[in-house]
Amino acid sequence: MCAVTQVSERGTTLSSASATDAGRAAALTAAFLRGAFAAALGLGSLAALVIAAWISSPYPDSGAGGALRIAGALWLLAHGAELVRPDTLSGVPAPVGVVPLLVMALPVCLVYRSARDALEPDEGRPQLTALGALCTVVGGYLLVGWSVVLYARGGALSTNTFRTALELPLVPLLSAAAGVWVANGLPLGPLLDRLPGRGRPDKPTAATAGRRRRALVAMRSATAGTAALLGGGVLLVVCSLLWHADTAQETFLQLAAAWSGRIAVLLLSVALLPNAAVWGASYALGPGFAIGTSATVTPLAVTGSPALPPFPLLAAVPAEGPGMVVTWAAGVVPVAAALVIAWFTVQVAAPPYAERDEAWGAGDTALVAALAGAGCAVLTAVLAAVAGGPMGTGRLAEFGPVWWLTGAAALVWTVGIAVPAALTVRAWRLWKRRGTAVVDAAGEPDESASVAEMAEMGAVAEAGAAGESAASGDAPPDALADETATKGARRRRAPWRRGAGTAEQAADEGSEHEKGDGTAGGGAEGPPTPDGAAPAQEPYDFLPMDAWHDRDARETRETRRAAIKQASGGPMVDFPPDGDGDADGDAKREPRTDPDPDSEPHAGPDADPDADPDPNPEPEPSSESAPDSESVDGPSPEPETEKAD
Repeated sequence: MCAVTQVSERGTTLSSASATDAGRAAALTAAFLRGAFAAALGLGSLAALVIAAWISSPYPDSGAGGALRIAGALWLLAHGAELVRPDTLSGVPAPVGVVPLLVMALPVCLVYRSARDALEPDEGRPQLTALGALCTVVGGYLLVGWSVVLYARGGALSTNTFRTALELPLVPLLSAAAGVWVANGLPLGPLLDRLPGRGRPDKPTAATAGRRRRALVAMRSATAGTAALLGGGVLLVVCSLLWHADTAQETFLQLAAAWSGRIAVLLLSVALLPNAAVWGASYALGPGFAIGTSATVTPLAVTGSPALPPFPLLAAVPAEGPGMVVTWAAGVVPVAAALVIAWFTVQVAAPPYAERDEAWGAGDTALVAALAGAGCAVLTAVLAAVAGGPMGTGRLAEFGPVWWLTGAAALVWTVGIAVPAALTVRAWRLWKRRGTAVVDAAGEPDESASVAEMAEMGAVAEAGAAGESAASGDAPPDALADETATKGARRRRAPWRRGAGTAEQAADEGSEHEKGDGTAGGGAEGPPTPDGAAPAQEPYDFLPMDAWHDRDARETRETRRAAIKQASGGPMVDFPPDGDGDADGDAKREPRTDPDPDSEPHAGPDADPDADPDPNPEPEPSSESAPDSESVDGPSPEPETEKAD
């Protein structure tokens, strides 16, 4: 029985392991297919456009196979491969190395999404590791890519097979790595924690979190600065095209007579518009770009003899000769990019509504701004290297900006302006906070408040306590006036008491009206303040908590009872019924003893005439109190003693 149990447990373990391996294999297969599908989708999109142009062309040079080979060659061009046109007028094959950046964005986005989605496991399947997802997605993509390399040989646009096979993995590998990095939450810890002198990587500290945050801010600022630089380049290109609109229109109509050819030229111009933006950014930075081997276009001048093939975008190139004020104004573009970098840095380094302790130091702010400027320079140099290339042989062998000159100029512009601008904005915001109130909304003093401000706050508190004691009657009127005057003067000198000043002032005004001559405008005869200002105002005396109608009713009842007791002369006496006894019975009857010591005995006929009367007789109840008592408790019963009299 024991042996059977061991075999059963072992079988369960083996089945679990095999199920896990099967799920992992299925996940790897799905990631591989994702990469292959991304390559096929990009290739199919370009093939559809080429086939549509081939169908609409009035004079096609080849069949459907030739059109598909051209589509494959354009797909390889989008990955950075250099194409060759074997059929030229001179008979010499001409290279085409200018990669349309808009076409390159298609495979980059597809591979990026495939790698990111590969790390999201399906239901019932284990999650892949970052390395597994990267390798499988890139492997599936390259399987389709190398097949296209073999198929595109011998077409109207051919490639160097061996060189293209080596250059093809670069674009999908970088794109897939970006997708995996984003899917894992942009992890910067493994790189930052392994820097020398930064502590152990398995024990993250607050310093590590701060370095990670600064790295993210630097990358975000660099991206924003690069986007601003490219946006300025697009603006320059569009303005120049509008300036040379006649030349651009003539070139566009000259290239193709049929509407299908014009649509193809228009699509090619749109695909090269990001390249023109990079060229415009390089022009604004200063190095400019090359139009052939013997011509350079810069804001200061256009030197040499440009080799301009007929194309609409090239109509935006300025004319030969020295620059003008309009061309010099292009320097605003890198200045704006540097200011964008500084702004994005300061938004985190010194937020506008944060505490002073949350602001970064000047050194950290300058370091992050410098790193952002360096990142912007690197991105600009990479884009300049991709946006240019040869367009033929001879004079057209160099076309576009020089990447290292463009990167160096971007570094000088961004770092030279972004760092001082970031420090200036940081200092301005900290100075504004220093000039604001030193007490927050809750009334607690700020840590940055000076000793003099704290002492003045203490004096105001003492003045408030003295005013309260004076209002309660512990101090004479003169001292009360002096204390309230001092309190009002100190309140006016305390800028942090804005919130409480209104309520206290209103309360003092109400108390001053009661203190004066008893009228609504009283208080004008109060003692003047030492500085000759208006009379001081008393603190407001709060009313009792009980209701006014309860208090008045209780006082009225007490007054009525006292009046009845005084009028009756003591407790009620016993009288016989009417008709019993003689007429003198009332005079002979003795009054009862009053058990209340506070009440006065009734003066009867047997009273001693020589006794001294009460020196302080109780006052008779006034006629005004009777209506009040009747209005509250109703009509009071008539005392029986009056009937006896």
